[in-house]
Amino acid sequence: MAYRLNRQLVLESPERVADGAGGYVQNWVPLGTLWARVISRSGREAAGAAAPLSRVAYKIIVRAAPSGSDARPKADQRFVEGERVYRILAVAEDDANGRYLQCTAQEETVA
Repeated sequence: MAYRLNRQLVLESPERVADGAGGYVQNWVPLGTLWARVISRSGREAAGAAAPLSRVAYKIIVRAAPSGSDARPKADQRFVEGERVYRILAVAEDDANGRYLQCTAQEETVA
């Protein structure tokens, strides 16, 4: 199956940086831009610290990259599209030939 990859997403990886007080701050480092197909799944509202949160699950399809490559998404990384942020929860091969990866992701926004 060939997918229509029609959205550009920036793949980012977390990086811990010392804050000078014995702790750390988490920064996000861009690894590159991937073309993707973004498919919304289910959504729900959850209680947030200051306001209700809207959580939507997504299936994001990207071209496969070899294991160990910076272009291969991993859990705990994220995709960014403008102001939208999709946190990657899991990654699996989408087809028997290993041409595509299916990323299960979640977007949270203040409701």
